[in-house]
Amino acid sequence: MSELLKNIDARTKLAGTNKLEILMFTLGLDKRTGREETFGINVFKVREVMRIPPITRAPEMPEAVEGMVSLRGALVPVIDLAKYAGIQTDEKSDIMIVTEYNGHTQGFLVKAVDNILRLDWSAMRVPPAMLVAELGGLVTAITELKDGRLVMMMDVEKVLSETSRFDTDDMIFKNVKPLGKERTVFFADDSSVARHQIQRTLDAMGVKSIAAINGRQAWIELSKMADYADASHTPMKDLVQVILTDVEMPEMDGYMLTRKIKADKRFSGIPVLMHSSLSSSSNQQLGKTVGVDEYVPKFEPQKLAQTLTRLLA
Repeated sequence: MSELLKNIDARTKLAGTNKLEILMFTLGLDKRTGREETFGINVFKVREVMRIPPITRAPEMPEAVEGMVSLRGALVPVIDLAKYAGIQTDEKSDIMIVTEYNGHTQGFLVKAVDNILRLDWSAMRVPPAMLVAELGGLVTAITELKDGRLVMMMDVEKVLSETSRFDTDDMIFKNVKPLGKERTVFFADDSSVARHQIQRTLDAMGVKSIAAINGRQAWIELSKMADYADASHTPMKDLVQVILTDVEMPEMDGYMLTRKIKADKRFSGIPVLMHSSLSSSSNQQLGKTVGVDEYVPKFEPQKLAQTLTRLLA
């Protein structure tokens, strides 16, 4: 498995092709349903897969947080995904997936890892509303394998948000200042947690917004707006001043959405701001290759507001 995770150069070439690779894993047989579901996480967010090291328990942690482990001198929180997802199982987690995103490193306890699946984002569908409600928004996309199994893409940003509670403090919005000008931002993100924080940031700035839940929906809505702008002889940049996009989204990712925007002269003069938890320098470079104008890590509303203020002013 470690060898599969090392070939980053090959994976960077997926940018702009609307493709991704996901590491599949299971959390154990759920006693309530009698089923063992398969989940997935973007390989870009996986640093390593390992046997579970000794865990140091700590008091007053959220229920799903098992404690901390020391990895190469750094203390890393460990989250039991089965417990977090409400899966009732007697099976023991044997594997820890070490993930790195949003500038945070954390370990996810899982029963077992499967293989790495390469597929097109168009094969990742928006989950049915019933499934979203049942799992509390934990799943952002779903795809079907040839053997009939369903793979559910887990919203790891939601996991990080709710187990660390780093984005629930109103203080992180304290220094977000009103823009003082009438502006509109179009944003696309499949994570309900991320959309909520973007909206709070824009509201604090006094900026109007239009939202989409993935790149495909964003492109459909932006195309409709561009058609209207053409018909009314109005520059598109008078309707929308900044387009904000996530990277990981079902049906069409942020790289492909940016390519489409930059290839359409109707969107000339409208900057594209990439807002992603894939916060490494390599991912920022990938964004530049498809024409992204600026890059801001997720869950840093003050940085987001500062960047938007510069672009909108």
